[in-house]
Amino acid sequence: MRHRIAHHPARGFTLIESLIACAVAALLAGVALPSMQGQRLRAGRLDAVAALTRVQAAQEQHRSQLGLYATSLPALGLINPHSPQGLYAVSVQVTGPDSYTATATARGRQAQDSGCATLTLDVNKGFPSEGPNARCWQR
Repeated sequence: MRHRIAHHPARGFTLIESLIACAVAALLAGVALPSMQGQRLRAGRLDAVAALTRVQAAQEQHRSQLGLYATSLPALGLINPHSPQGLYAVSVQVTGPDSYTATATARGRQAQDSGCATLTLDVNKGFPSEGPNARCWQR
């Protein structure tokens, strides 16, 4: 009795095919990761913009009620010295009778945002000036 041995085509992936797929995935991840981190840092800046905008609104309300800008965040009713998501430390400094500077300084991973780690809002006679540059304030 002779048994016929059927020849079935191989199923699955070979080691070479698997290694090529892993190499392509690693290459795509290597290209996408820096871009994703940059987007995360840019999105984090919105936290600073929100905090500084909140300080500006509180300062204008304080000035309309008392005739001068507040020298501290608690005087504005802002107890927490951090931005809403906690990515920035917020401070305020009166720089003249009709001017102040509000500053948001990046904390933690957000501090890697080179060029925009510190955002400032200089207000003189009610007119704001955003710093360090307009790119950092893109909304």
